[in-house]
Amino acid sequence: MCGIFAYLNFHANKERRYILDVLFNGLRRLEYRGYDSAGIAIDSSLSQNCPTSSPPLVFRQAGNIESLVNSVNEEITNTDLNLDEVFYFHAGIAHTRWATHGEPAPRNSHPQSSGPGDDFLVVHNGVITNYEVLKETLVRHGFTFESDTDTEVIPKLAKFVFDKANEEGDQTVSFCEVVFEVMRHLEGAYALIFKSWRYPNELIACKRGSPLLLGVKELDEDKSNTHVFKDAHFLSKNDHPKEFFLSSDPHALVEHTKKVLVIEDEEVVHLKDGGVDILKFERRNGSTRPASVERALSVLEMEVEQINKGKYDHYMQKEIHEQPESLTTTMRGRLIRGGSSKPKTVLLGGLKDHLKTIRRSRRIVFIGCGTSYNAALASRPILEELSGIPVSMEIASDLWDRQGPIYREDTAVFVSQSGETADTLLALDYARENGALCVGITNTVGSSIARKTDCGVHINAGAEIGVASTKAYTSQIVVMVMLALAIGSDTISSQTRREAIIDGLLDLPNKIREVLKLDEEMKDLAQLLIEEQSLLVFGRGYNYATALEGALKVKEVSLMHSEGILAGEMKHGPLALVDENLPIAVIATRDACFSKQQSVIQQLHARKGRLIVMCSKGDAASVSSSGTCRAIEVPQVEDCLQPVVNIVPLQLLAYHLTVLRGHNVDQPRNLAKSVTTQ
Repeated sequence: MCGIFAYLNFHANKERRYILDVLFNGLRRLEYRGYDSAGIAIDSSLSQNCPTSSPPLVFRQAGNIESLVNSVNEEITNTDLNLDEVFYFHAGIAHTRWATHGEPAPRNSHPQSSGPGDDFLVVHNGVITNYEVLKETLVRHGFTFESDTDTEVIPKLAKFVFDKANEEGDQTVSFCEVVFEVMRHLEGAYALIFKSWRYPNELIACKRGSPLLLGVKELDEDKSNTHVFKDAHFLSKNDHPKEFFLSSDPHALVEHTKKVLVIEDEEVVHLKDGGVDILKFERRNGSTRPASVERALSVLEMEVEQINKGKYDHYMQKEIHEQPESLTTTMRGRLIRGGSSKPKTVLLGGLKDHLKTIRRSRRIVFIGCGTSYNAALASRPILEELSGIPVSMEIASDLWDRQGPIYREDTAVFVSQSGETADTLLALDYARENGALCVGITNTVGSSIARKTDCGVHINAGAEIGVASTKAYTSQIVVMVMLALAIGSDTISSQTRREAIIDGLLDLPNKIREVLKLDEEMKDLAQLLIEEQSLLVFGRGYNYATALEGALKVKEVSLMHSEGILAGEMKHGPLALVDENLPIAVIATRDACFSKQQSVIQQLHARKGRLIVMCSKGDAASVSSSGTCRAIEVPQVEDCLQPVVNIVPLQLLAYHLTVLRGHNVDQPRNLAKSVTTQ
């Protein structure tokens, strides 16, 4: 859930000011991954030319990225550091933190150090689960710890390995050998970048579980070289000027280069002398054997404009209003309109070779966390209806904790926006061990879930920067509806129903444009709720998931307590909370549960409930016969698509509540975008 970034320039004259800007901007692009503290490390003035390199300059600060920038600028002023100094070679690392071990404070910020002299520095995303054992061992060997983090054991372990090798007379121990020995002792999930003045102008990156990418930018005009790492080297380590970037995700790379390599688990990437060595860390019979790896660069299909706010004040606002376009992109090329003699169908290329296996499944298991779980829950009824296969729901962490039964005859569908969610990945490994067919639904090409599953579908919602997911949620629902259509496409009896849903999908972006016109109305409603402490949201059928997701949006960004409740459970406890003061939202659009929701509304009226009712256009009078509740009218669509429409007003409500209450919309308190730790 942290963001790590590094920049290395080779045979390219770059001023210290430029290097700092690259590092700071990289952190700004990653700030949604964590924003309670940050830090950077850059080379000192002598590190590039002096035979005996000097320790780097390390800056760490609690607070967001701008707090770090201000702190660095102040220190530069106080120390007269020359920002115009030019570096022919330079290696800098940076980190933005979401605290897991230790409070937000400079001593707990990264880069973490090996100790006095900063021989080794490390930035880390993940959690080291055996850090306490390693810490005890290092303390016995005389190391002193200054932070509360799990990360600090890593650079200190590197220092211990380095010193031990020198004591034994091995004066040629390589940077890679040090890192391999460190990796041999680490347990848990991590993405790491190592920097050491003992190995000037070098960086080493490695990962296990947490995401990490390498970006490469050539600065000369000769572009004739191949884009493949031959014999574990990039461009044969030539002297052409180039820049290398390491990042937790592509958002920080796209403004510099589109040539990237997604680093795989257990790979060690060594940047040195203008080349890239890629080695595979393997455990065999207790020993480690590095093996060279040949990898190809891929091209990012992302534009800088996608990660800018454009005309909007916040990313969340932008992403809510982008949903007509993101849904169009999600469906592009996947809906076949048919013709006079051909039925309308769905084509999901990533699944076509596995549809027969899925249809023979004993059951389908949806597995996810948070918003992704809610999207799967919204899609469950239509999948059961069209496939005739039992569908069960699993929260990934709970499935892993209890080791719930997964069988070879099951199809397990893993839903994750980032494709890197730690709990979902653990559940995926568990399902693979049990022989289930594993399907991935993610928004990130090349993510861990995309690579580890047997097949899958990318939702193609585009970059989502705001921590609170909006457009990814609606695209996930649409993809899972299309999944249901594809699985059920061999059933003649449901053909009319399927074609009606496809028609609804084709018109869905227009319906979202229509519902986005409620923006001002939801802002007015937010003004009425600004002082409230709690909100209940009742939903049923397809819209139970809408109640859960709407409540989640309100609580995670506006910091108002909000609870989504299955309306059928109202009389089993929640009704006791109802009075004339507590605001209650009821989702009562037209579907098979409409009459039941009308009954719920009447029962809440009878207890003087303060109601906000979301209904289909034209139903305001019927759901508010007494005229005492506030009605929000939305376009009516096919019942399985109604959750896509119904969530938009609740997203807008959460957004406006947050702005009016003065909270940070894009960076909610204590949260981060990509949950890569358990």
